[in-house]
Amino acid sequence: MKSRIYMYLFFFSILLVLFMYVNQSSIFERQAATIDVLERKNETFKDSIATLSEEISQLLYFDLLTNDSARTYFERIGMEAEDAATQVRERIYEYNLTSGGNPLVPFANANGQWRVNRVKFLNHRWVIADCSDGRAWGEIWIEYFFDQEGQLDLTTQASVLYP
Repeated sequence: MKSRIYMYLFFFSILLVLFMYVNQSSIFERQAATIDVLERKNETFKDSIATLSEEISQLLYFDLLTNDSARTYFERIGMEAEDAATQVRERIYEYNLTSGGNPLVPFANANGQWRVNRVKFLNHRWVIADCSDGRAWGEIWIEYFFDQEGQLDLTTQASVLYP
């Protein structure tokens, strides 16, 4: 009688081990498939990050704060590039408060007063700015210069009006 019980226990143990092996194999295969999918996604993300990093590098090439030559220029005249950028930006935006529109914008005020909306520094001398009168849009290229006394001079060099 005892030998039958041991035999049944032995068969039951074998079935249990077989069931656990099959179950673990399917879990392992699912996990391996998930890992493969995640590794492919990871590679895609790495490629995307590399592409975006290159694009950012290209976009920042013409930028006051990442241009070492422009920063060095301001250091030589005793200014910080960030402070110079703040002064230029504030002066351009102050001109928006001028009666008749911003004098840096060379377009006629047929539809309203022209205002500068956004400013992008290219280097230690040039700024491009987006402007609008509420109906029409344009861009202007502004040259800026700090004289010996630190006074700021702004001059519009070129402009584009979008139809």
